[in-house]
Amino acid sequence: MDSISLIGITLALAAILIGQVLEGGHVGSLIQPTAFMIVIGGTLGAVMLQSSLQVFRTGVRMIRWVFVPPALNHAELIAQIVEWSHVARKEGLLSLEAQIPALEDPFIQKGLQLLVDGVEPERLRDVLEVDIDTWEAQMKQGAKVWEAAGGYAPTIGILGAVMGLIHVMENLSDPSRLGSGIAVAFVATIYGVGSANLIFLPVSKKLMAVIGTLVSMREMLLDGLVGIANGDNPRIIERRLSGYVG
Repeated sequence: MDSISLIGITLALAAILIGQVLEGGHVGSLIQPTAFMIVIGGTLGAVMLQSSLQVFRTGVRMIRWVFVPPALNHAELIAQIVEWSHVARKEGLLSLEAQIPALEDPFIQKGLQLLVDGVEPERLRDVLEVDIDTWEAQMKQGAKVWEAAGGYAPTIGILGAVMGLIHVMENLSDPSRLGSGIAVAFVATIYGVGSANLIFLPVSKKLMAVIGTLVSMREMLLDGLVGIANGDNPRIIERRLSGYVG
């Protein structure tokens, strides 16, 4: 669990609600189902319109990374690569084949299989770099779903505000109906700007950071496998890979 994400969203929402109370307002006045439907529904529709089904699904599935990011253990991976290097130097590359079925990550499986197959180091690097670039592009497209939502939400919030003001203008002769129209107008703007800057855009940035770290892990693995293919000393490989750990 990424506690800072949970603390961040809680702090942001609490600050707004407490500020509303301190100003003499009521929390209930910020709850407007109509405004919520306009902003969230409109934003969701706009994002779905611009995205393919696969990209949209990827973006939705990635939201879990904000609170439960993938396990990232650089030291463990470095130790694993160094162990492979020792085994390869003592018993040959083919001896690593028995370890492939136990690996869970398809990328690591593919890299180790190419190594066992005796692929030339430069060819090994080329093949895995294509995989890394393709995977990174797909993940970034998913993260940009949330970035797009952050761009649409404020504008749709303004749209909701205009709709609320239209409702007000239509009922100028009935003062009893003016309050609800004005409430929808202003609350829709709050929902649009608030959801964009407190949820959608921060989520996008957080996902981009996680993707960057995962790409770094894959590049570190690639560097280690190429070192093994070149027959580098395990200690040299370990020192070089340690440079990836910030």
